[in-house]
This record gives sequence, C-alpha cells and structure tokens, in this order.
Amino acid sequence: MKWTEVLIKVDPQAVEAVTDILYGLGAQGVAIDEPVDVQKLREDELYWDYIDEKLLENDTEETKIMAYFSEEETNLPEKIAVIKEKIRNLTEFGLSIGSGTVELSNVNQEDWESAWKQYFKPVHVTDRIVVKPEWEEYSPQEGEIVIEIDPGMAFGTGTHETTSMCINQIEKNLKAGDRVIDIGSGSGILSMAAVLLGAEKATGVDLDPVAVRVALENVELNNLQDKIEILHGNLTDVIREKADIVVANIMADIILILLEDVREFIKDDGLFISSGIIQEKRAAVEARLLEKNFSIVEVETKGEWCAITAQKKS
Repeated sequence: MKWTEVLIKVDPQAVEAVTDILYGLGAQGVAIDEPVDVQKLREDELYWDYIDEKLLENDTEETKIMAYFSEEETNLPEKIAVIKEKIRNLTEFGLSIGSGTVELSNVNQEDWESAWKQYFKPVHVTDRIVVKPEWEEYSPQEGEIVIEIDPGMAFGTGTHETTSMCINQIEKNLKAGDRVIDIGSGSGILSMAAVLLGAEKATGVDLDPVAVRVALENVELNNLQDKIEILHGNLTDVIREKADIVVANIMADIILILLEDVREFIKDDGLFISSGIIQEKRAAVEARLLEKNFSIVEVETKGEWCAITAQKKS
C-alpha cells in the first residue's frame, strides 16, 4: 500500500497540538523525530550506548512530524490547506510554531515501517522504568522495569517530556492495588507503566481507533491483558467507574475542558495527573484545578512543559 507522507517542521512546543490536528483530519499514523540534544545524550550513558550516530547529523532545533494519509484520500489538497491554516492559528494560543513548513511525498508502507524504527532505541524514562522496542535487545539491571512496545502507526515511545513526567508522577504516587484511568492513552504506555508499578487495574481511553488497536497490541506484547482495558471513545461515554489516579497527557486547552467532568471519575482524595501543558498555560490549569476543588500536590517541569499532580478534595 502507498501513503502520502506529510512532513511538518515545527517548534517542539507545538508538537502535541500539531499531532492532534493531524489525527483530527484523519491521519492514519504519526511519527515524531525530535531534535537531538547532543550534550544531553553524551551525559546519558544508557542512551548514548544505543543512539544511532547517523541521527546526530540531523541535530536541529525543530521537530519533524511525519503524518501518513492513504493514497485513497480524495480530498487531501483541502486537508493540507486546513493543516497549514490550523498550524498558523496555534500562535493565537501562545504556541511558538517555528518555521511551520509542510512538505508532501509518497512512500510505500514497507519503507515507512522500517524507516521510522531508527529513531526508537531503549531508554530510561525514569530511574526504574526502561522503554524498549520489541526488536531491540536490552539486559535490565536489578530493580528495573522494562516495557516493550511497538508504537506502530500511533507513535508514542514515552521519551517525550510530557509522557516521562506522567510516568514519574505515577511512580511517585501510585500505591499497590490502585486503579488508574489513562485519558488519551495513545500507545498504552502510561497504563502499562501503572500496572507494572503495582496498580490493580488500568483503563485506557482514546478517541483514535488506530491508537486503541496499537495499545491493545502493546498490552498483549507485555502480557498485561488481564489487568489493562483499552476503550475507544470519550471518557464520559465509556467509563462507569472511579479511579484512585486519573492521568491525562493531552493539551492544556483540552485539560481545561476535561476538568468540567473529571472529578466524577476520581475517588475522594484521589489524584489527577495532567501533562502536555506548556509553561504559558500552567497558571490557567492551576487556577481551574483550584476552582474545581483540587489541591496542587506537585508541579514538575521539563523544558517548556509541566505536569501537575492535584488531589481531589472531599
């Protein structure tokens, strides 16, 4: 099968928003090639051992987002125009978009499936959690928890700051036997991390059917299907239970909307961990949390991003 690859170059700050735009317009898969921070890699002995040196030649300050649309798309030119317009409009939400260039090319599915794998190597997400692709070898050290994934066409490896902060906050706050709800579950990595860290059950929810399929495959790959459920749809439509921890790694503007209903799905004194929040939106999210009767437990920051852990007051 042939695909049209839409290559977009943007400021790292706009990656989450652009990804949402692409999926919203029917992209069948999205891969992300983040800037290579050479100095950071040199300081991280684990990652440096696995990094493909060819990638260092692509050191740049912009992130490349590759979205894939079927060759059967009949209205792709119109969609490209909408993509360009929506990217330009992101500046109205305080996001820097960088060059925001959009380029098109045709690729065979076999070429795409093999090409993107060069960007995914085993990496420590926290001191204990290691994420590795199923095709790579890795010998875990004592006390390490290894998550194997094949992101497929719902690319999400856990290495992005927003995801790694979520996992770190889950690791710090999860108690054995807790129940977890993961909103916007993507490749399923947060649900899997929660269960491997001791959660009794995790339920992932995602609007993208491709992400749901890939998450289910990753859950099975790690033999966690007896403890993890992945559902397609909106939180309020498909969830009928309350959790000790609800986690959402999505855009700040969506988190603000989500806060209208999310309390209903959190047990008293339970936690809401939200990430995907740029620093400029932090105050707005914190204010809404306080307004909805949450207390701020911790704010973790990495680069331009922050993750907020808040507790539901009785």
